[in-house]
Amino acid sequence: MSAAQSETTLEAKLKKLQCHFTWDLDDNKSILLDLREMLQDIGTDEGNCWLGHIYNLQGYIHFQLGTNEANEARSFFSMATEALNRTRDADRGPWLLVNYGNLAWLHYRQGEEAESQAYLSKVAALKEEFPSPSQDELHPEIYAEKAWTLLKFSREHKVLAGEYFQKAIGMQPNMVEWQTSHLIGFASLHKHDKNELGADLIKRMQNAKEQDPENLYLAAVCLKQRARGEDVKDEVSELATRILGNPVSSYSGIKMILRIYISDDSFDKAIALAEEALLNHPDKRYLKRCLALCYKWKINSRGSCPTRQMIDKAISLHKQVISLYPHSNFVKRLDLASVYTKSPHDLGEAEDIYRELFERDLQPADKQVLYNMYAKFLYFKRQDRNGSLDYNMKAAEIPIESFYRQNSIKALEKIRDRGNNYRCREIEKFLDRL
Repeated sequence: MSAAQSETTLEAKLKKLQCHFTWDLDDNKSILLDLREMLQDIGTDEGNCWLGHIYNLQGYIHFQLGTNEANEARSFFSMATEALNRTRDADRGPWLLVNYGNLAWLHYRQGEEAESQAYLSKVAALKEEFPSPSQDELHPEIYAEKAWTLLKFSREHKVLAGEYFQKAIGMQPNMVEWQTSHLIGFASLHKHDKNELGADLIKRMQNAKEQDPENLYLAAVCLKQRARGEDVKDEVSELATRILGNPVSSYSGIKMILRIYISDDSFDKAIALAEEALLNHPDKRYLKRCLALCYKWKINSRGSCPTRQMIDKAISLHKQVISLYPHSNFVKRLDLASVYTKSPHDLGEAEDIYRELFERDLQPADKQVLYNMYAKFLYFKRQDRNGSLDYNMKAAEIPIESFYRQNSIKALEKIRDRGNNYRCREIEKFLDRL
């Protein structure tokens, strides 16, 4: 067999693997840079049952970002191997299928065909030794890691993640962390829904919390749901204390607790909790982000009359956060713009941010958010009803289902239903085309 034929055969085998390189993940550079910073905030403490999966995704991201990152990618894949085995308390098993697939691809892309073939052989050996419980399905370990990974991408990926988690759990129901992550993912997917989650789902979350009592993020999610109809103040305070004693992570549950306080208009409690956490861990940028959000939420709350001192504090915090997240500051810059809008003297600063963001090469989902937010800015702060209408149309015509699209559509429907705008007929035709 010629060298060219051998390479073609090897690539064909690699394409059949189940790993990050074959899952059709979005490889847009800005998205990958954003994800890399997001993964850094999750934390890598030994108690994290998804540590191996975090390293696997980090390795893939580093490799996709360019050849200069290849050594970093190799290091992360090696750490993933160690973490996966340590989590499962064994030196080999089906949990390595994705990891070995990633390593096979990395070596192939690096021109190391012998090493790539060696990992292909390791994958084949694992499949032989640990076959899937269902002959027509992937191994549940693959479904679980694929699901966890897809949760980090778009809404469409998140929907698919739920299906994969269900398949994994159906075949291996004893894996508590899979059930927990499935429920957390579902709650995240519906975080903008005004309706409460179904009673059956809340019961399942409560059961999962009992089986996974150390998962404080899930506990916070459950409390947030119960807080809509119950008095959970004492439980919230108790859980907040427990969270403060745990390692800092975006999955520690602290932001969920802050949201519970905010939903009860307890803005000062939220600020105090975030300040205490940051005082304990002054080097953790995620906590600074949480504190900045608390100030934004208080300043933007209904009936709020923030002082100049409070606005300046919020502006300072948001600027610091933006500098700490150089590659994932799109939403954070929008947050800063919203703070600027609370002072008539700072509207020009808000306008500058919007203009700068319009010049960026944004993904459609981010454009949709930007158009929706700018429409509100024009309507409420610039009294530019016509311009606001235009930008709500821009947001609505992007065919990505989201809170922001629906919000713009509702704004257009209100104008149409009032019937007193000279563009009502245009709006009606536009909405009919959606």
